[in-house]
Amino acid sequence: MELKQFIDHSLLKSTASSEDIRTLVKEAVDYQFYAVCVNSCYTLLAADLLKNERVKVVTTIGFPLGTASSSSKIAEAKKAIEEGSDELDMVMNLGHLKSGLVKSIREEISSIKKIAGSKILKVIIETCYLSDDEKKLACEIVVKAGGDFVKTSTGFGSGGATLHDVNLLSASLPHNVGIKASGGIHSGRMALELIAAGASRIGTSNGIHLVNSL
Repeated sequence: MELKQFIDHSLLKSTASSEDIRTLVKEAVDYQFYAVCVNSCYTLLAADLLKNERVKVVTTIGFPLGTASSSSKIAEAKKAIEEGSDELDMVMNLGHLKSGLVKSIREEISSIKKIAGSKILKVIIETCYLSDDEKKLACEIVVKAGGDFVKTSTGFGSGGATLHDVNLLSASLPHNVGIKASGGIHSGRMALELIAAGASRIGTSNGIHLVNSL
C-alpha cells in the first residue's frame, strides 16, 4: 500500500489563483496522487490540465458551509460534471440535520447523486460540529440517499479528521460506502492510522509532506 494512492491533493482556499491550481495539478501528476480537489470555479481548468493523466478531478459542491439552496447545489453539480469532474464532494446542510429535516437532506443528496450517475459522490458531514448520534444519523441519511462516501470534514471547521470519528463512521457504514478523512492531517503516520481505521481516501493540502514524512 502506497499512501499517495489514497490522497486527494486539495487546494480550496478562497485566494487560490489559476497559477496555484496549475501548481497543484503538477504536484499531483508528479507524485501520482489519486486526485486533485478544487472549488467548482476551477473544475474546467483542472480537467483540461489532467485530460491525458490518470489523476482524477474532484469538485466541491456547496462548499464550505453546505447552507446554499438545494437548487444552487444541484446547478453547481451539473456544471461540474459537464466541465469534466470525476467526483463530487458536497457539504451536507448541518442546520437541517440539527432541525430534524431528514427527508430534505436525503432528497438533496439523492438529486445530486442522480446528476453524478456512476461518478462518485462524497458527502461532507463536518464531524466537529456533530454529536456521535448525529454522525450516525448523517451516515444513515447518506446511505439511504445513495451516496458513495462519507467525508469527515471540510478543513474549514473547528476540527478535522480524528481516529475516533473514522472508527465511528466505519462501524456505522456498510462496506460499499467509503470514508474520506480530511482536515488536520499533518503527518504520513496519522494518514496511515486513519486508513487502518477504515478511511479509503485522504483529503489534504499537505499531500507532499505526508508522503515525504514516511
